[in-house]
Amino acid sequence: MLKRVIFHVDVNSAFLSWEAVYRLRHQGGRRDLREEISAVGGDIAMRHGIILAKSVPAKRYGIKTGETILEAKRKYPSLILVPPNYNLYERCSTAFMEVLRQYTPNVEPYSIDEAFADMTGTQGLWGSPMETAEQLRRQIKRELGFTVNIGISENKLLAKMAGDFQKPDRIHTLWKNEIKEKMWGLPVNELFFVGGATAKKLCQLGIRTIGELAVTDVEILKRHLKKHGEVIWAFANGMDVSVVQSDAPANKGYGNSTTIPFDVTRASEAKLVLLSLAETVAARLREAKVRAEVIAVGIKDQEFHYASHQRTLSNATNITKEIYCHACRLFDELWDGKPIRHLGIYTGKIQNGEWIRQIDMFDRTDYEKLQRVDETIDRVRRRYGIDAVKRAVFTEKGLRIDHMSGGVRRK
Repeated sequence: MLKRVIFHVDVNSAFLSWEAVYRLRHQGGRRDLREEISAVGGDIAMRHGIILAKSVPAKRYGIKTGETILEAKRKYPSLILVPPNYNLYERCSTAFMEVLRQYTPNVEPYSIDEAFADMTGTQGLWGSPMETAEQLRRQIKRELGFTVNIGISENKLLAKMAGDFQKPDRIHTLWKNEIKEKMWGLPVNELFFVGGATAKKLCQLGIRTIGELAVTDVEILKRHLKKHGEVIWAFANGMDVSVVQSDAPANKGYGNSTTIPFDVTRASEAKLVLLSLAETVAARLREAKVRAEVIAVGIKDQEFHYASHQRTLSNATNITKEIYCHACRLFDELWDGKPIRHLGIYTGKIQNGEWIRQIDMFDRTDYEKLQRVDETIDRVRRRYGIDAVKRAVFTEKGLRIDHMSGGVRRK
C-alpha cells in the first residue's frame, strides 16, 4: 500500500507579497514592499480599518494581522500602508492553484492563499517528497514572483502544522514518527483547532504543551471540553482521516454582510442596506441554481454587540424581493433601536433541483414574473457590470449606501 503524501502550500504574507510583485513586475516599481515596514490595510473611512497582511520588517515592530490600523500606526507611525486589491488577489490565487495542479490533479484550495495537494503516488514523476516540494517552491518563486511555505506529511493536519513552522520560503516535514520531536514541545495554542478560549481552559487543567495534551486521558478532556476535547486530543496525537477534496462540497449556506460607513439609526436606512445585501445574496443563489429555505438577519451595534434572528420559509426562494421582504420582517422583530454598525443576511437549508412552489390562495404575487426580472437583471450585470442596473431608490443624491453590498468586487 502506498504511503500517503500530503502537501500543505501556503503563500507567505499573501496580500502583501502579491501587491509587491505586481508593483515590481507590472508597474515598474523599485521598492519591494516585502522589504519595507509595510502592510495591507482596509479603508478607515469605510470602517474596515484592520491590518490584512504585514511584511516581516513590520512584524518586528509588533504589528499583527487583524489589529486596527490605528493600533499599528501607534507602534510605527511611518508604516507604509497600501489598500487591498481583491481582484488582483483573485488572479494571483488562480495562478497559484494552476501551478499546484501541474503536479497533481488532487488539489483542495483551503483559502485564497493556501491549499492541500495529495501527492501520493507521484514520486515516479517528480521524485521524493522533498525533491518535489523544492521544485514546486522554486517554480512558484520563479514564475509568479512570491514565496511559499510547504508542509509535508501523511495527513492534512500534520502537513498544515508543518507548513506553519519557521517562515518564510521554507519546506518542513512532520511525519508521524517526528511528532514527539517537532510538535509535542510546542505551546498548546499552536495546535490547529485550539483557540484562545480552549487554550485557557487547557491551561487551567495544567496542560500547556501539545505533548501534555496528547498524553492526557481523553475522558478528562471530554468532561471539560465535550466533543471538542476528543478532537484536539486526536490532533495532538497526529490523527486525521480527512481526505484532499479537489471538488468543493456543496455550499450549505449563502450570505453576505457589510460594515456600514456610518452608524445607522433609522429603520428606513437599515432596510436600504438589507436591500443591497438581498441583491447580492439572491444573485449568488441564482448563479448556483439553488434556493434557500431559511433566511436569517444579523445585527452588530456600535458597541459590537451581535444578535441574529431567522425563520424557515414555506417555499424555498432565490428571488431578491422575497428575500428582502423576509429580511425586513426579521429586522423589525430583532432590532432594539441601538445604532447599527454592521448588517448581514444569511441563508440555509439550500435546495436544488426542480422548483415547485406551494400555492397560497391569499398570495397574489406573480413569482414567475419576479424570477424572470431577476434573471434578466443578472444577465445585464454580467455583461455590462454590476452598476448597469440599479434600483431607483439607490440613485438618491448623497446616499452613502452601495446598491450591492457584501463581497461585491469592483474593477
